[in-house]
Amino acid sequence: MGFLNKTVIITGSGNGIGKGIALLYAKKSANVVIADIDKTAGLKTVAEIKDIGGEAIFVPTDVRLETDIVQLMEAAYNAYGHIDILINNAGISVFKPIYELSAEEWDNIINTNLRSVFLCSREAAKYMRHNKEGGSIVNIASTRAIMSEPNSEAYAASKGGIVALTHALAASLSQSRITVNAISPGWIETRDYAKLRAIDHEQHLSRRVGKPDDIARACLYLTAKENDFVTGINLIIDGGMTKKMIYEE
Repeated sequence: MGFLNKTVIITGSGNGIGKGIALLYAKKSANVVIADIDKTAGLKTVAEIKDIGGEAIFVPTDVRLETDIVQLMEAAYNAYGHIDILINNAGISVFKPIYELSAEEWDNIINTNLRSVFLCSREAAKYMRHNKEGGSIVNIASTRAIMSEPNSEAYAASKGGIVALTHALAASLSQSRITVNAISPGWIETRDYAKLRAIDHEQHLSRRVGKPDDIARACLYLTAKENDFVTGINLIIDGGMTKKMIYEE
């Protein structure tokens, strides 16, 4: 899978899963565009990429704002001359009882997690459709799109919307040779992995909690040109948790 000189835009890539994705694409010789609302975190990711010999720029981006998204795509194109891959990773969550969740909090989650995926995909596709080989979009959803615990309505709705939006975009953008897929991570530990308990790992069929690299490697697969037969899917990466039967003992 070759990514030499491919331009990859990753939203929410200052920390966590997004940062892991950015670092792996950089190691594969891609031009990486770090888009994040947190300037300090974004610049730090760029510095880490430069330290390993990679190529990256930071574009401050609030994905709730259409103007920021338009400027993000313009900055990426002006820097590298083409846009090949978009990873829609930016997201937030608020877990509150339904009786306490305000309309403003609901809107903020939907606008950050779901509306941004539509806007980023639309704007990136305007550039990708002119590429000889088209392009690839990956939307980071969640296993919470298909299973829930209490007090997660807004987050679940946003992630479920991403899964549905993914196959709709795959259909709409197919004539432009743009593949669109989703990844639904389960528990991906982005803090101190060493502090996890044995029971945390053992509850997974994989016998371990996930890491950002697990998602990053899947992004490489879904955006490699030789895998353009894969489009419209939701790839669940959760150590088998959504397939595990759980009984009270």
